[in-house]
Amino acid sequence: MSDPLSAIILGGVIILLIIASAFFSSAETALTAASEPRIRQLAKTGNKQAIRVEQLRHDREKLISTILIGNNAVNVLASAIATSAAIALTGDSGVVLATLFMTVVLVLCAEVLPKSYAFNHADKFSLKIALTVQILVFLLTPLSWAVRSIVVFMLGTPDSDTDKREEELRGLIDLHVNETDEEGRETGAMLASVLDLGEVTVEEIMTHRASVSSLSVDDDPEQILRFVLTSPHTRHPVYSGKPENIIGVLHVKALLRAIGENDDRELGKLKISDIATEPYFIPETTQLFDQLQAFRSRREHFAIVVDEYGDLRGIVTLEDILEEIVGDIDDEHDIDLDGCRAQPDGSFIVDGNVTIRDLNRTIGLELPDEQAATIAGLIIYESRHIPFIGQEFKFHNMHFRVRNRVGNQITSLRLWQAAR
Repeated sequence: MSDPLSAIILGGVIILLIIASAFFSSAETALTAASEPRIRQLAKTGNKQAIRVEQLRHDREKLISTILIGNNAVNVLASAIATSAAIALTGDSGVVLATLFMTVVLVLCAEVLPKSYAFNHADKFSLKIALTVQILVFLLTPLSWAVRSIVVFMLGTPDSDTDKREEELRGLIDLHVNETDEEGRETGAMLASVLDLGEVTVEEIMTHRASVSSLSVDDDPEQILRFVLTSPHTRHPVYSGKPENIIGVLHVKALLRAIGENDDRELGKLKISDIATEPYFIPETTQLFDQLQAFRSRREHFAIVVDEYGDLRGIVTLEDILEEIVGDIDDEHDIDLDGCRAQPDGSFIVDGNVTIRDLNRTIGLELPDEQAATIAGLIIYESRHIPFIGQEFKFHNMHFRVRNRVGNQITSLRLWQAAR
C-alpha cells in the first residue's frame, strides 16, 4: 500500500474517531441537561425515544461510565494514531506536533462545539440519540460494571440523593421567585409551602385551647343556639364537666337541622350530645402532609389535638392546613382580629397566642419556630423564665416588651426591629 493511500486511510480513521468523540461528548451533555419534566410528559404520551431517555437517566452512573469509557477510548486511539503518523512523517518532533494538533482538534471539535450544540438543543438531541446510546450502554456493560466495581471498592456506596433533590427543587423555586413578578413570587411561595408540609407539625399551626370556643353539653340549648349564631365558626368542640374533656363536635348545620326536624320547635327537648359527632383526636406531632391526607381519607375538616398524655392542646382544621399553602383564606364571616396590629411608630402590638409562622408570614420576620409555636412561647423559651409586665428583651434582631400577662400567660406584647 502506497504512503499517500496510507496517509488518507489514517486521516479518515482519525476523523471518524473525532466524530465518535464528539458524539460521546454531546450525548453526555444532552442526556444530563434535558428537561426531566418535559421528557416525563413525552414518555407518558407513549413516545418511545422519551421512554429510552428516562431508562438511560434512571441509572445515571452506568450511563456516565459508558460514555466516559467510549469517549476516552476513541480519544486515546485517535491521539495514538495521529502521533504514530506524525513520527513516521517528521521523526521524533512528530510527538510535539501531534500533541498540539490533537489537543486543538479534540478540544474544539470533540468537546466545545458538540457540547455547546447539545446544551442548546438538549431535549431534541437527547431524543435523537437515545437508541444509539442505549445500544452502546448494552455493549459496554461488562466494562462499565468493572469500572463501577472498582469505584465502589475505592470510594464506597454513594449516599441517597433524596435530600439533594429537595434542596435542588427549593433552589429552583427560589430562582423562579427572584426572576418573576409579584404573581410569580406568590406562586413560588405556594410551591415552597407545599414542600414544608412534610416538615411542619399541627402543633405549629393549631389554635391553642385557650382560644378555642367550646360548648358544654349541659348548657341550655337556647343559649347554645344564640352562641353559635353569633360565632364566626361552624364547628365547636363539646365538653362534659371540664373544658379539656371533649366528647363531641357540634356542627351548626346539624344543630339547625335538628331544630327544623323538631315538630314543636321546643329547644329544651334537644340533646346536644345526640347532635354532636364523635371527636377526631390526633397527636400534636402529626405532620401537616400526613394530616391533610387523613382529612381527605376520613372526609373530616376538624380535629382535636392532644399531647402524649392525651391532654387537650388545641384544634386544627382543614382550612388551617390549606392556609399554610395559599395564605390566609378570608370569608364573609371572618373577623379581622388576627392578633397583630401595626402601630404608627413602626412597631406591632401582638397577642401572645399568635403563632410564629403566621407572624413571620405577616410582617416578614425570620423568628425561629423549632422550640416554640407562639410568640409568647418564644419569649419564655429565650428568657428561660416567665417575664413580668413591662420587661423588655432583645433577640433575633427584634425588641420585645411584655404589655400584659394573665397569670403565667403572656397575653399581649409589643415588638419592633432592633437598631443595627
